[in-house]
Amino acid sequence: MMNCVCSRRGFLRGAGLALLSVAGLDARCMAMGVKVPVERKDSNVLFIISDDLCTCLSGYRHPQCKTPNLDRLGRRGLTFDNAYCQFPVCGPSRASIMTGQYPRALGIIKNSKDFRLDHPDLISLPQFFRNQGYYAARVSKVYHMGIPRDIIAGTSGTDDPESWDEAINVKGPEQYAVGQKEDLSPKIKHKGVDFVKIEAEGDDMVHADGMAAAEAIGLLQKLKDRKFFLALGMVRPHVPLVAPKSYFEPYPPQDMELAEVPAGDLDDVPKAAKSQTNAVKYGMNDEQQRKTLSAYYASVSYMDAQVGKVLDELERLGLDDNTVVVFTSDHGYNLGQHTSWQKLSLWEDSVRSPLIISAPTVSANAKAKRCGKVVELIDLYPTIVDLCGFSVPANLPGKSLGPLVGDPDTKAWEDKAAYTISTGAGESLRTKRWRYNLWGEGKKGVELYDHDNDPGEFTNLAEKEEYREVVESLNIEIGKARKRAQSIT
Repeated sequence: MMNCVCSRRGFLRGAGLALLSVAGLDARCMAMGVKVPVERKDSNVLFIISDDLCTCLSGYRHPQCKTPNLDRLGRRGLTFDNAYCQFPVCGPSRASIMTGQYPRALGIIKNSKDFRLDHPDLISLPQFFRNQGYYAARVSKVYHMGIPRDIIAGTSGTDDPESWDEAINVKGPEQYAVGQKEDLSPKIKHKGVDFVKIEAEGDDMVHADGMAAAEAIGLLQKLKDRKFFLALGMVRPHVPLVAPKSYFEPYPPQDMELAEVPAGDLDDVPKAAKSQTNAVKYGMNDEQQRKTLSAYYASVSYMDAQVGKVLDELERLGLDDNTVVVFTSDHGYNLGQHTSWQKLSLWEDSVRSPLIISAPTVSANAKAKRCGKVVELIDLYPTIVDLCGFSVPANLPGKSLGPLVGDPDTKAWEDKAAYTISTGAGESLRTKRWRYNLWGEGKKGVELYDHDNDPGEFTNLAEKEEYREVVESLNIEIGKARKRAQSIT
């Protein structure tokens, strides 16, 4: 089932252009002979965002979870190994992605708030394309929706009507799906947080992502002869972990490998960093944890199959060579690392998101390659605008990844640090080598991890004297990042 709502066109549509100023690709790159994307103002945009998805994709070398369709997209484009969200919670992260602004600047640090309440004149990413004459359409969850609540009801959550010419909601059964059901997290009873596994009866179309893919395919067929910005939200693998039974078959629970957690791993971290641990919040035994992994991977594979259907139709219609395709998630997700589950923490698996960009302008030396540069999801707004050949609005704090999409090894794109905040007054700075976390009012809780030597973030170096200068330097840098993220320019 679906619910289609055509959005109104407000005065912002015309007034928005006056707020934009020219930035574009750095001309110095051209002068240096660096490969950059060629301007193309006829490219379409297909923006796909998954929900609560970490980098457990086979294209990210995950040993168990298989995602052949996203792997196929990666072969057409560029996979970013170090892309980080600005807040490891759905609502703030999605608002940040879609507006190109930091969560604190938007005043959104929890779910269920509309950014228009405080910033009525802000031009969202799809609204920018509407202003250029594109047809902007949304299917399912792009801005925040309560899962499973809004999917069961077919409602829009905190969607932004000004962003779209057409908006389509889907209705799915979620935890009420018919099938073999098991609650795996004894301490949690809140729907939308508890791990409920459902090996469902019926085919792909019984559930939200199958319906969303079908609606997206219909829109591609409808819009094939005009410029479009199509945003497709996939709600899996957000809990409940529901998918048709066939998707569970490759993942027998007894074969699931639990995350490695060294003895004493949490002895040197602040109390605030432990809020998502199994002992504190979930109470799962090893068997339940393996079943949760099985169900999570099954949900990911189901989502991947639906993405594949949309990519197939894009190709069948001959639109694949004229469409910028972006796949990402709103944030990462702990799957037992540091004995923690779900999001909210500031460790690597919670804040690192998958990001794949395929564009008509991708050069031969960028296809099927990887980029290890530290980037932020806030960079997506300027990147998509840039790849479509438009001047980047001057009020965006993010940085276009266009030069990297043209050449992932380019020296013209300067390294940056990713800044993330979380609940509990948490802040994190991720540089190429370091992760630096601050927790609590007064910032008394500190974490420092050396990714060159400790990619699992098992040893907190913050209190060691030999790293005092590193801590002092990163404390200055995180202060600068905090200041940049406080307001909209």
